[in-house]
Amino acid sequence: MKTIIHKADTRGHANHGWLNSYHTFSFAGYHNEERHNFGLLRVLNDDTVASGMGFGKHPHDNMEIVSIPLSGDLHHEDSTGRDKIIKQGDVQIMSAGSGIAHSEKNANHDKEVKFLQIWVFPKQRNIDPRYDQKTFAPEDRHNQLLTVVAPDDEKAVWINQDAWFTLGNLGKGFETSYQLHKKESGVYAFVIKGDVTINGIALNERDGLGITETETLNITADNDTELLLIEVPMKM
Repeated sequence: MKTIIHKADTRGHANHGWLNSYHTFSFAGYHNEERHNFGLLRVLNDDTVASGMGFGKHPHDNMEIVSIPLSGDLHHEDSTGRDKIIKQGDVQIMSAGSGIAHSEKNANHDKEVKFLQIWVFPKQRNIDPRYDQKTFAPEDRHNQLLTVVAPDDEKAVWINQDAWFTLGNLGKGFETSYQLHKKESGVYAFVIKGDVTINGIALNERDGLGITETETLNITADNDTELLLIEVPMKM
């Protein structure tokens, strides 16, 4: 087993007033030669957007872009004419493919919105742009791991990659395990809330842990914990 730990306070940080963003990997003005990606996981941004503010329309291509609201509501618009509100409990994916322009704004005028934006390199390039969004009930991930993004699970949002995103809300002392779908993949664990031990490594809120060369993650919640696991290929 090989591991890499990214403690919360080592992430890149940019505060633009309307946007307070923490970058696990190199992004925009944050450049770290040792932190460009984890396998095909390219971006993991932890964003807080002020009320009524947001990202104006901008282009992407050939990237799988996942948004997971943690609190508040996001307003998504894109060049295909799609106009959606993404709420806490929703997971949204946009396959940028051959090219798409989109905007994401705080849909609330009385509170911040907090969300994770995650980019994964695609399996097939230049596909037609595609959008998917689903709502997942909190009770479906209480003391269990719930797949929310997958290439092969109709209950999850579809991704153009051999990648699986899993969420769990685990009570203090709860123990579980995660079996990798492919032995050559790696898993990046991100602690949204709480404290957790994974394969003997203790992690705290907003810490990240990349794990490769293992088939199983053994997980113990040291406190009430909200956990995101991202399984990705390590090579194109």
